[in-house]
Amino acid sequence: MNNVYDFVVVGGGIAGASTASELAKIGSVLLLERESSLAYHTTGRSAAISMESYGNELIRKLTCASREFFENPPSDITADPLCSPRGALILSDEKSFAKLKLRHEVVKQIVPSVEILDRNQFMEMAPFVSDKWIAGMYEKSAFDLDVHAIHTAFCRNIRKHGGVIKTQAEVIEAIRVSTSWSIALSNGEKIQAGVIINAAGAWADVLAQRCHTKPLGIQPLQRTVVVIDPEFNVDACPYIGTVDEQIFLKPDVGRLMVSPCDETLVEPSDAIADEMGVAITMDRLESSTMLRPKKIMNRWAGLRVFVPDRSPLLGADSNVEGFIWCAALGGYGIQTAPMVGKLCASYAANSSIPTELLEINLAVATPSRSITSGYGKTISVEDLK
Repeated sequence: MNNVYDFVVVGGGIAGASTASELAKIGSVLLLERESSLAYHTTGRSAAISMESYGNELIRKLTCASREFFENPPSDITADPLCSPRGALILSDEKSFAKLKLRHEVVKQIVPSVEILDRNQFMEMAPFVSDKWIAGMYEKSAFDLDVHAIHTAFCRNIRKHGGVIKTQAEVIEAIRVSTSWSIALSNGEKIQAGVIINAAGAWADVLAQRCHTKPLGIQPLQRTVVVIDPEFNVDACPYIGTVDEQIFLKPDVGRLMVSPCDETLVEPSDAIADEMGVAITMDRLESSTMLRPKKIMNRWAGLRVFVPDRSPLLGADSNVEGFIWCAALGGYGIQTAPMVGKLCASYAANSSIPTELLEINLAVATPSRSITSGYGKTISVEDLK
């Protein structure tokens, strides 16, 4: 019967595409996107780097487990390289040096190669930083991600296995009837599905309400990015951040992406860089480096989506059958996408947790398959208030 699927994944960003790619191997899949093109919001506006030192313990483990996919992608879905060497340098001044040392001690448990460099050592990599930075944690193994190639590979695999992808198709309402969902779309279509996977990004709580289940406190936070011409070659420069997360810089086709790491609470929207965000960016660039760009080449804003404990919401909703959360991935969605897709697909199919996740003791599964957030913590709406 047409318009009947085993799984409907809502959200065409990296999380939705990776989950649909896994589910397409085992059942009929429809991937829905409300915009006219896939990956329009957060996925398409990422800094696109994988750092195994980035995020909390859960994020770091998902990132490490995802590395193999990026370095050795399955030949049946792509022949394109998905990553390239970069390295990441996290700087500290004298006041924040103790914090840097603590972060190093934590991170080296899972990324043994990270090291602390003194100023003489890191100045060879980043000669343009200001003299207030006295030390840096260097993660040589961090690498750039080709977001377009990764997303394209997932979508290719969806179609290869007979999956369907529809854009300009927003869920207006979904009602659980017996063992399936009856779903009304903005384009007038009516579809049925056994399971809905909520990968709607900043709109994840909106989708939950339209599916008549409780929202879980999704918080979209806007981040500003400015692109400048550094007027010298930065191709060999690592990603540069600060331990207090006041700024990051990343080479981008001969230019530098710069962000003040701002997090402005906003409603789900098509984020736009405002003048205040740009002014803060340039002020922090001036105080952190010796760069004085003559003009701004480009600017944009993206949404990073969190719940208060800053771990992803992955698992089955306890209030309604057949509703799977794949949400609140923060700024870590791309670097964790291969394993997040596998994990959420296992929840949706009610199958065993993938071996590669069991091997790293990723304790996110619970016997009841209820929502999990953080390292083995079962979460409720009350916990998020």
